[in-house]
Amino acid sequence: MIRIVTKKRLALLEADTAAAFERAQRAKETALLDAARHAAALAEVTERAERAEATTDEVGAILSTAMKELSAAQQDLLLKEIELRRLRDDLAEALAAGRDVHVLLHYGTPVMVYRSREDAYADTATHGVPADVTWKPTGQRFWADTEWFVTTFTYDADARGFRGVLEPVAEPVRGAA
Repeated sequence: MIRIVTKKRLALLEADTAAAFERAQRAKETALLDAARHAAALAEVTERAERAEATTDEVGAILSTAMKELSAAQQDLLLKEIELRRLRDDLAEALAAGRDVHVLLHYGTPVMVYRSREDAYADTATHGVPADVTWKPTGQRFWADTEWFVTTFTYDADARGFRGVLEPVAEPVRGAA
C-alpha cells in the first residue's frame, strides 16, 4: 500500500509530535517535582524516625535507671520494714511488766538506753572510758556530778511508764545501834 503524504498532513503530524513532546516535557517536569517532594517527605520521615529512635533509646536509658532506683528503694523499704518490725517487737518486750532498761548518763545527761547494764558499760568504751574500769556506786552524789553513771528503770504497767530504781549505798546509819 502506498500512501501519499501531503504538506498539510505532514504539518499536522509535526504539530502533533511537537504537542506530544511538550506534553512529555510537562509530564517529566511534574514527575521531577513529585519525585523531589517525595524525596523531601522521605527525608523528613527518616529524620523523624531517627529522632524517635534516639528518643526511644534515651527513654529506655532513663527507664532502666529508674528501674534500678526503684529496685534499690524497694530493698531499702524492705529493710526498713524489717527494722520497724524488730523495733515493735523490742517495744512490746520492753513494755512487759517488770522489764528493766538501763540508761547511760554522762554528767547527768542521758546518752543511750540499753537492755543490759553490761551493754551500757561496754558503750562507755566507745566514748573513751577504759574497758577494764571498775564501776562503783555513786554514793550520795548527784548524777550530774558523776562523769559516767548507769541507772536502771523498770516498766510499771499500772503507771504505763518507767520508774527509776535507786540502788542504795550501804552506809552506817548514825545513832542506830
